[in-house]
Amino acid sequence: MDDFSPSNLKSILHSKRANMYYLEYCRVMQKDGRVLYLTEALSNKSQESQYFNIPIANTTVLLLGNGTSVTQAAMRMLAQAGVLVGFSGGGGTPLYMANDAEQPIEWFTPQSEYRPTEYLQGWMTFWFDDEKRLAAAKQLQQARITFLKQVWQKDKDLKTEGFNFDDTPIQSALDTFYTRTDQAKKQSDLLLTEAQLTKVLYKYAANNTQTKDFTRQHQSTDKANDFLNHGNYLAYGLAASCLWVLGIPHGFAVMHGKTRRGALVFDVADIIKDALVLPWAFICAKENATEQEFRQQVLQAFTDHKVLDYMFETVKSIALSNNDKLNKNEVNKDA
Repeated sequence: MDDFSPSNLKSILHSKRANMYYLEYCRVMQKDGRVLYLTEALSNKSQESQYFNIPIANTTVLLLGNGTSVTQAAMRMLAQAGVLVGFSGGGGTPLYMANDAEQPIEWFTPQSEYRPTEYLQGWMTFWFDDEKRLAAAKQLQQARITFLKQVWQKDKDLKTEGFNFDDTPIQSALDTFYTRTDQAKKQSDLLLTEAQLTKVLYKYAANNTQTKDFTRQHQSTDKANDFLNHGNYLAYGLAASCLWVLGIPHGFAVMHGKTRRGALVFDVADIIKDALVLPWAFICAKENATEQEFRQQVLQAFTDHKVLDYMFETVKSIALSNNDKLNKNEVNKDA
């Protein structure tokens, strides 16, 4: 194939795409109209088996870890397929960004002038109003608990590991969460309430997996903390992809600080982190899993519980509910 056009790809809605990739010690390139990666250990290019295909039309996020490089031609095809690309350290964390290495919240997003405008317009109708922005933040928090309930009541593997939504510690924490969320007068109140709930969930997960003396530390080297970091970055990738498809810039946060770059990515990722990343981080740490095994488990859980679908539905609902003039026929389309 001499040239490539987006029309050559079979379109798959981002909310229905199945793949996220983390690659290390390899070269990502374009060959014969496809995006491939060549592992560094196998440098004899005469063997075709050394090349591995990346199905870009069915991919949302590509994380490039240690020892990776990517060609301009490959980036062009990834952009045309709407794949978000990020550079990270070993195991998927931390995420090194071109713009701000200290705040891992920016992604290389494909350039497109044809993304939808209606969701951004809906978002803007409330974002500059403090009360409406607070109401949207409360909607996100409710969506977070709804997803937690949905997953923990359905997932048999999590139930087997002792994660039961109806357990007394969870219900007691949620009673407090609901009360304080309803009474919150500003975003900082919501962040404090969120932190208190997450602390309870950490303790609950540590008890279920017999993890002793657990303390959440982003720079820690124990497996539970490492897996939490790793899983959170995967969630950030999906959230960034969701927002890019809907055309909402990452800076228009409703929970995290208004001036914090990319904070809306955190807001949207938080919807699903407690339900899936948190329990599987502790379970995999207990089983002494490798990073690859943990990543495969979390990505499979994301697919099984249709995480991207839920993100899209939640963000759309908030944008549309604040702008009655939007075309309701757009609700069931990604873009």
